[in-house]
Amino acid sequence: MAEDRKAVVLLSGGLDSATVMALARAQGFSLYALSVSYGQRHIAELVAARRLAEHFGVRAHQTLQVNLDMVGGSALTDRSIAVPEAAAEGIPVTYVPARNTLFLSLALGWAEVVGAEDLFIGVNAVDYSGYPDCRPAFIDAFERLAAVATRGGVEGRPVRVQAPLMQLTKGEIIRAGTALQVPYELTVSCYQADDDGRACGRCDSCRLRREGFRAAAVDDPTRYV
Repeated sequence: MAEDRKAVVLLSGGLDSATVMALARAQGFSLYALSVSYGQRHIAELVAARRLAEHFGVRAHQTLQVNLDMVGGSALTDRSIAVPEAAAEGIPVTYVPARNTLFLSLALGWAEVVGAEDLFIGVNAVDYSGYPDCRPAFIDAFERLAAVATRGGVEGRPVRVQAPLMQLTKGEIIRAGTALQVPYELTVSCYQADDDGRACGRCDSCRLRREGFRAAAVDDPTRYV
């Protein structure tokens, strides 16, 4: 039965994770939303995640606390490192070391507890910022890890890691979400959004989001400072 199919969805509060949530719901999954407060400067995204979880009627929503700001090494967790406002070559300073590895590990643990056999994550390898943990090779490797690191895996019920946005452009993502009536006005994507969730309009994430709405020919509901 559809209601017995459980999925843990990583919900950041941004455009991509909201779209993934809608896609998982459309497939008939019972939704368990997992957000992570990791010391990010754009804390408004967690407020957005709570609103999205309520909108989608998730069965449960957890916000876990991990202090990656104590590790540092990223403009998203270390306020002494400026968020870049121009495209750069290579892996940008907004990359958070091992973030998606950690997030998927937390999701994997909760999936074991609630009996979910699917994890959903909104990584993308087309219109993205060059992060190494947003590539198909990473998702494939983590799925293999999960198969040998969990009870379900060794008992023949391995977890599937689903990344349905992996090969889509930002415009295609927005068109898919619009068809599923994703409330993009509730989402926060900006790397340095203010406390009210208003976007700077200058960072890489804002640029990709704005170009995505333009490519999708959909009105951009983003609130800017």
